[in-house]
Amino acid sequence: MAAGRFVISSRYCGPPGSGNGGYVCGRLAAYLRGPASVRLKAPPPLETGLDVESSDAEARLKSGANVIAEARSAELDLESPTPPSFAEAEEASKAYIGFTQHPFPGCFVCGPQREMGDGLRIFPGWVASGSMVASPWVPDASLGDDSNKVRSEFLWAALDCTSGFAVMPAPQGKAMVLGELGVRIDRDLPTGEKCVALGWPLAFDGRKRHCGSAIFSGSGDLIAIARATWIEVESSAFGGQ
Repeated sequence: MAAGRFVISSRYCGPPGSGNGGYVCGRLAAYLRGPASVRLKAPPPLETGLDVESSDAEARLKSGANVIAEARSAELDLESPTPPSFAEAEEASKAYIGFTQHPFPGCFVCGPQREMGDGLRIFPGWVASGSMVASPWVPDASLGDDSNKVRSEFLWAALDCTSGFAVMPAPQGKAMVLGELGVRIDRDLPTGEKCVALGWPLAFDGRKRHCGSAIFSGSGDLIAIARATWIEVESSAFGGQ
């Protein structure tokens, strides 16, 4: 079994004091080839050396003896609904619930407190049909690799939060956290390209909420697609009431 190590920068936070779930899942999934599914077992700590154990089909992220996340190679059998246009996504984003009610306003992906060039500033709002949430997204240069292609962990991050707003808000006194995320990336996304992120509900199962998300290029090509499971937890776990 191969070994690795990485640190989650504070820039990539989700809930206060922990890494954004999608970003962390994407970092771990990078140790595998092809589509993968990652299950989060504990809040990923920031600015801490984390160890990776990986084989051809599995990977595990650990902080000391504690398992933070487990990844496995997995095919993703999911179809996206037809995406709205970039202009329609811009209009939908104006009704983003996070502008007035956000459990983690400093989230790297969807936090309205994050500035341009720092957070992803993906703000999904319901489209006119009420069938999905959507947000425009133009990934900035800091998200790119040496070829100016958006790095895979940022696609995972974008898919994460976009899916969650398709099954929010949480009940009073609760917060929603990512439990599992499966992603298939079909093609590269250049930085600076206009694209649309969309999410849609799939099923509700007690405390669990299942949903899909996808990213489309401005020309309508599917970039990446995901299936997520979100879990209701007590908001007091993150300092809420």
